[in-house]
Amino acid sequence: MNPIKTNPGNSSEKKEIKKTKDGSNTIFVPGLKEHYHSMHGALQESRHVFIKEGFHKCTKDVIYLLEAGFGTGLNAILTYIEAEKNKKKIFYLGIDQYPLDWKLVSKLNYPDLLPEDIRETFKELHQSKWGVTNMLSPWFTFQKIKANLGTYNPTPGLDLVYFDAFGPDKQPEMWSHDIFFRIFEALNRGGILTTYSAKGSVKRMLKDIGYKVNLIKGPPGKRQMIRAVKK
Repeated sequence: MNPIKTNPGNSSEKKEIKKTKDGSNTIFVPGLKEHYHSMHGALQESRHVFIKEGFHKCTKDVIYLLEAGFGTGLNAILTYIEAEKNKKKIFYLGIDQYPLDWKLVSKLNYPDLLPEDIRETFKELHQSKWGVTNMLSPWFTFQKIKANLGTYNPTPGLDLVYFDAFGPDKQPEMWSHDIFFRIFEALNRGGILTTYSAKGSVKRMLKDIGYKVNLIKGPPGKRQMIRAVKK
């Protein structure tokens, strides 16, 4: 399948806010015919794929975390909440080539569904300057990088990777051998990569690179997902 050449963050392209089955919002991109999250539940998908099967599987007290696809910031704010709750120090780096406009993101209902004191932190995640390190709390240090994942070289020392790019059927160039190899090189031994995808070609590629690949139970609406570990 040829990739659909569209800029998911293009402010001139109309995007739609949709309510998913768990009551949380997601964003629909007509040019890609793709949602940022599962329509079965944005919040429960992020909690399952990235928090339960990523954050909570990393046993370190200090975690260097890369998110490929910062998007709506849902994974970041959920990680912030867990860092505070579990007293784990997180150094969080989000990569996004096409950031969403705050005017759109501010209409999402995540702050209404999360702890009351989280609204300003969610806003700060989105309105903080790109390329600048921000210490949002003693437990959560955050930086966003506006970059093309296809050419970005992660700094070695990663413990955890949230791979949350658009699906391999929509943007296959984001699921390339080169990208996963560079992530592999940057991961510490025992480092974890977690993604909602369970596509066979992705699984085989990760194995070829050297990851130990586990097909595990997916979030509601999805039978399986991938959690990969650097052996």
